[in-house]
Amino acid sequence: MAHLSTQSLNPQRIARCRELAETIAVPIEKMIQAHTTVAIERATLRLIGVEGAIRQQDGQWFPEVNIIIEDLRKEGVLGRGALRWFVNGLLRKKMGVAELATAVAHRKIRLTELPQTDPQTLEAEISRLCGEATQNLIDQRKKRDRKRANLNDPFDASGKNGPLLYVIVATGNIFQDVIQARAAAQAGADAIAVIRSTAQSLLDFVPHGATTEGFGGTYATQENFRIMRQALDEEGEKLGRYIRLTNYCSGLCMPEIAALGAMERLDFLLNDAMYGILFRDINPRRTLIDQHFSRRIIALSRIVIHTGEDNYLTTADAIENGHQVLASQFINERFALNATMTQDLMGLGHAQEMNPEHPDVFLLEIARAQMTRDIFPLSPIKFMPPTRFKCGDIFYSHLMDAMFNFVGVLTGQTIQLLGMATEAMHTPLLQDRWMSIKNAKYIFNGAKTLGNEISYKPGGKIEKWAEKVLDDTLAHLEMIGKKGMFKAIEEKAFAEVSRKEEGGKGFDGVIARADDYFNPFFAMLDGGKNVG
Repeated sequence: MAHLSTQSLNPQRIARCRELAETIAVPIEKMIQAHTTVAIERATLRLIGVEGAIRQQDGQWFPEVNIIIEDLRKEGVLGRGALRWFVNGLLRKKMGVAELATAVAHRKIRLTELPQTDPQTLEAEISRLCGEATQNLIDQRKKRDRKRANLNDPFDASGKNGPLLYVIVATGNIFQDVIQARAAAQAGADAIAVIRSTAQSLLDFVPHGATTEGFGGTYATQENFRIMRQALDEEGEKLGRYIRLTNYCSGLCMPEIAALGAMERLDFLLNDAMYGILFRDINPRRTLIDQHFSRRIIALSRIVIHTGEDNYLTTADAIENGHQVLASQFINERFALNATMTQDLMGLGHAQEMNPEHPDVFLLEIARAQMTRDIFPLSPIKFMPPTRFKCGDIFYSHLMDAMFNFVGVLTGQTIQLLGMATEAMHTPLLQDRWMSIKNAKYIFNGAKTLGNEISYKPGGKIEKWAEKVLDDTLAHLEMIGKKGMFKAIEEKAFAEVSRKEEGGKGFDGVIARADDYFNPFFAMLDGGKNVG
């Protein structure tokens, strides 16, 4: 595969960018270690088996974990950790997890009114339950990996066998999604992303059961994960190749979605606090704390994350602000490493969103794509298609997607989200997706090894542009390092969007940890180094 020269991608400048990202992360990590959130505490209960819901007067189901955790928060005791209170209830009432959760959620039992078990006995029981839950995640990971091995899965994080053909389904109805996903797999798709119902990231609870009425996508629920995973496993067996499943793990329920995704053997999760901060106005503290715990679950389960830097270029000019994407990728990489993730799990995101009318735009897009691939050689890069400049001219749109596919195969991208000719008009139909897959398969096959046959002109436009983006990135990280990440975000350091450290949604769900806070999952979710 062709690479940019060390002149344009100076190793010392890249190393300095990583040093700055580490420095930027230090105060954020201290803040993370001192706090928990309502979503983390809900996730811990889900991991040990609390999965029920209560039917409300409007007929909708509401999770038991929300009721349990909200009551503990209102009583001012959540800072000690939900496990202390819930497991004490298990010991005192001699009930099973599901039975106690239902009784507490119906407020037949108040956890804070029960006599306290001695700390040594209580913590031993908490550790035992958390150990069983962690082993369950490992067992699910192994089950998924056996399925991949049996079908000779070719996935390689470096892009050697890529790009993977990645498409979306978004009907709002999980059963219709299954039909579209099966059709896409039959047409050649390697990975299916189930788009989430619009603004689900702003719900501070996870909907329950199979859902059929999403808007612009289908609700992310454990049952929906289970239904789609089973369908793709069945289709993969028929086709003789493994089909990956993707969903969204951002927003106010990030840790819970990570837990549910791990339990149901998902392969990819869109997991990025910066997306929630910038584009959903979720409180920065809340979502960065949530992100850390969710990524520890993801690391143990060996799920590949997708980050959302591609979205920056939908609100900021892609030519002038490409350095913001690279700066965010360095920071995201550091946050992932701090959460025990390895580089082969970091699907850092970028996109082909420059104005197609700009002179030599194709050279600039190649430069940015190759730069990303070269700087993060061990990461499964996720490359996003043009959207910002698409219109109702489906022929021009299809041509833009073809050029995007060519850049992807030329520069060795790993995961290629295929564009749709009708993207600016409606949610893609079956034939639209088929046409996009056919487009990509032709280009990926026809130019499969082209990158091995060419080199970039030393000092040419491609290398000079990559050098400029890296220089701008270094300057941007220096600025963020001086101001601090929260202040930099407030001053529009990313995507031309301003957010305040204590503003946004979900801030009231951030809880300071008490001195005796106890949650063994933080030690057990270590990326799989010590367990299984």
